[in-house]
Amino acid sequence: MKKILLGTTALVTAGLLAGPALASDPLKVTVGGNVVTGFYFVDADHVGGTASQDTKVALVARNIDIKAEGTLDNGLVAGVDAKLQLGSDWNANNVQNGSANFRQLFAYLEGGFGKFEIGGTDGAAYKMHYTSPWFVPGNGVDSPNIYNGVSSKYGYNNYSSSPEVRLSTFSLMATDSNKISYFTPRLAGFQLGLSYTPDAQNHGPSENGLVLLPKDYTNNPYDYNNINQVFEIALNYAGTFGGVDVGVDGFYTGGNAMNNVNADPEEYGLGANLGYAGFTLGGAWYQSNDLDYKYGISYARKDAGAEVWTVGLKYATGPWTVGIAYLDGQDNSDGGLGNYRDGRESQTVQLGGGYNLGSGVDIGLDLQWASNQHNDSWNSTSYDTKSGGLVLAIAF
Repeated sequence: MKKILLGTTALVTAGLLAGPALASDPLKVTVGGNVVTGFYFVDADHVGGTASQDTKVALVARNIDIKAEGTLDNGLVAGVDAKLQLGSDWNANNVQNGSANFRQLFAYLEGGFGKFEIGGTDGAAYKMHYTSPWFVPGNGVDSPNIYNGVSSKYGYNNYSSSPEVRLSTFSLMATDSNKISYFTPRLAGFQLGLSYTPDAQNHGPSENGLVLLPKDYTNNPYDYNNINQVFEIALNYAGTFGGVDVGVDGFYTGGNAMNNVNADPEEYGLGANLGYAGFTLGGAWYQSNDLDYKYGISYARKDAGAEVWTVGLKYATGPWTVGIAYLDGQDNSDGGLGNYRDGRESQTVQLGGGYNLGSGVDIGLDLQWASNQHNDSWNSTSYDTKSGGLVLAIAF
């Protein structure tokens, strides 16, 4: 899943000056990235007659980040941000293992007016969201990079290692798709963000700008990514009261269903963080309507939906971080979609922490308890997993 982006969008205070731009120094280019690895011991229930692996090596969040930024002579800050994803180990059907793709690529301008972003990136609802804290290096319960739960899946081999229930409180309807976003300056602690995505069918900066795509160019009404005209609005607050750091947000995302699908896909979310004396208490709530989400892709589907909530507590002192967090995901799809959609639910508890060895190198302990249930009358089954692993995360 995606790397968590918490809190606010930083804005510079430089003003927008009238007149032509003067000659400026070239933008400064930096290259970095991150890799998260983990070795886990896993004790999981069998799914039918199929046993899960009892050890696991995870290799996730493997990105190369290329950034160019500079301050122009008229005071504007301009930049380009490119995130190169080095393959994917969660769904080889979408991204071949060993491949490299630009997951995000966008340009931006900042000034006293706020910040504009245009290109393939996450929207305002995603970037301005608060949620339960991450305390294990590179992993958490909300949008986990490493998830060790198992569940049944009606389809290929009747089994899958991917969760059937949504495990994120973030807006993912148009994640990474080409869009335009605007963030206001932060005034009295408040900031407003708006995003518009003409076409959410292609996640990532894939269009080359040479043609206009037809409004309906897929045949199956339930093909993945059958959403366009996505609008996002988010508002958050960041401030300090009596030594307590406060962050709160709310967002709404709405899209247009294509191919004559009778659906109105939408997402709602709330989040909050409180920080004091090294402690961070955080949580979030999310709900979607007429929206399905599988294998990292959102698509419009009448009467599909989900509700997710999470809460967590983290304590950090010096190089040490410890914490505990919980996430509950519930499929709220209407029974008219078929009994296989009724009552799916997932719970995850994470306990652990990390230690910073220096220079962007963190090592941590990750303990997970995951449960996936089908609560419908004909298949009331629960699949439980306990796992523990050593995580090594390196940012460069």
